[in-house]
Amino acid sequence: MSRSMSFNKKELEKKREKKRQDKQKRKESRKASSGSGSLDDMIAYVDENGMITSTPPDPNSKQEIDVNEIIVSTPQREKEEITPLRGRVEHFNQSKGYGFIKDMGSIEKYFFHVSNAPENVAEGQIVFFELERGQKGMNAVRITLAN
Repeated sequence: MSRSMSFNKKELEKKREKKRQDKQKRKESRKASSGSGSLDDMIAYVDENGMITSTPPDPNSKQEIDVNEIIVSTPQREKEEITPLRGRVEHFNQSKGYGFIKDMGSIEKYFFHVSNAPENVAEGQIVFFELERGQKGMNAVRITLAN
């Protein structure tokens, strides 16, 4: 029985050695097929048209660029005329000092504070207003009564 154990051990050791050799051969073949693997082989260049190439650009063919011709900013935004929106005062609480205006051009309702409205504003009145972003959304500001 001891001979069979040693025979099995020898067979297992042969299999392990064969696996190691196969692995080494695969490693060498991958290394040979991938090239030298040097840093120069890995560098890529971008030409003047934005295409990636393996050849470096010719330093003699560089064009001189005037720095003053480069525009780095965006064009100024044209001023828009702010057209006041038209709406109806849906709710107004004089004691608490706030209300809501329903826009006649849409279904939106906008909050307003009494400091942005005329003194004689009341529910049901038609008003003109402008919008401004507040803490919790868009608020109606610069409210005027429609005649």
